[in-house]
Amino acid sequence: MSDCLFCKIVSGEIPSGKVYEDDLCYAFKDIAPQAPTHFLVIPKAHIGSVAEVDGSNSAVVAHIFEVIARVTKELGVGSYRVVSNIGEQAGQSVPHLHFHVLAGRDMTWPPG
Repeated sequence: MSDCLFCKIVSGEIPSGKVYEDDLCYAFKDIAPQAPTHFLVIPKAHIGSVAEVDGSNSAVVAHIFEVIARVTKELGVGSYRVVSNIGEQAGQSVPHLHFHVLAGRDMTWPPG
């Protein structure tokens, strides 16, 4: 999508702190980190949110979770939280599927 912030990050139109990249996904540092380690992993193909995951695109989601496991191991992170907000009321501010990976501090529950 031409007006999507994360699509512009993937295309290089908007700079980001790259953490990881392959043919299917891109990971980058959050611009307003909520933990000492806070990065996002997004599919390169535009998917609006978890609500749009189906049989035609679910393989990329599985791949993203493999990437999260790999990157956290490379960073030496043993305990972390993965979050995906779906819809404005849940806090999704960019309508492109993304997973926040947070680590390096105690995570409270409920997350609020």
